[in-house]
Amino acid sequence: MSHPYRALSPNVVMSAIESTGIWPAGEPFALNSYENRVLLFRDDERRGWVVKFYRPGRWSKATIQEEHDFLHELKNAKVPVVAPWRNSDGHSLHHFEGYDFALFPQCVGQAPELDNPAHLFALGGLLARLHRVGEKKTFLHRGTLDMPEGIAQARERILTSDWLTVHQRRAYERVTTQLQEQVAPYLKKEIAIIRCHGDCHLGNILGREETFTLVDFDDCLMAPAIQDIWMLLAMDDPQTWRAQLSEISEGYEEERAFPHDQLTLIEPLRSYRLVRHSAWLVDRWSDPAFPQAFPWVAGSGYWDQHIRQLEQQRLQLASPRWLA
Repeated sequence: MSHPYRALSPNVVMSAIESTGIWPAGEPFALNSYENRVLLFRDDERRGWVVKFYRPGRWSKATIQEEHDFLHELKNAKVPVVAPWRNSDGHSLHHFEGYDFALFPQCVGQAPELDNPAHLFALGGLLARLHRVGEKKTFLHRGTLDMPEGIAQARERILTSDWLTVHQRRAYERVTTQLQEQVAPYLKKEIAIIRCHGDCHLGNILGREETFTLVDFDDCLMAPAIQDIWMLLAMDDPQTWRAQLSEISEGYEEERAFPHDQLTLIEPLRSYRLVRHSAWLVDRWSDPAFPQAFPWVAGSGYWDQHIRQLEQQRLQLASPRWLA
């Protein structure tokens, strides 16, 4: 089966970049990215750039443009993000031989230290500033986080594949059915949703000392604000996550009221991410980058471990430890 990036040769990459009027000083260097193809290069003035080729068929042009517009809105509001470069016509989304791509100035830095109270406080303030802008408008073309539907789609993808043994299939079907039933009640109450980063983990935050920048808004969507917070908290150590939450919420409160009423969504959101991640790996397996990066997924042991992890998550959902 042909994969979406078969035609994205080094020559095509270079020609695409040059079509914007920016001239690479050397061959771009591939960065760790699986959903899209992301490469680093320097231009003839020695400025660092990142070029991102969006996965064909995943997002519409309107959806990508809405990401770009959100980034520029955040940049104009002085929120530290990396907004895409615009050409003289004001365009940030470019096209070459069937590929949509964008150019971003290189952001240099390190991930924050989650055992550093000053870093946590700074992250709280950064996310509050993001959300203060995010709540001003709504996305028209990007999605809304829907946990029951997302779990159902991912579950169906796994159960209709041939990745599981008969025994694993029965166990997976049982535990995911239970997870769906447990997640549903959390969404019966009214929950405020805003424009969020959507995938706010350490790999998407860069900085130095206590100044951080958010990168990679590829998954931005309408979601509860807690979606951008929970992945920064230690999940297996209550004493640590309480200390982390205290620092993050204190920094957040400097800019915006912290969404304490959404803390009970953390375990459902974690369940959603766990189920979706394995389905994502299965969906992308025809892309050669995935078997190379995640070879263990093809082994039966991975699925045994995944089912055990879902069982543990089912127990966590039954014990609401995130109630402050």
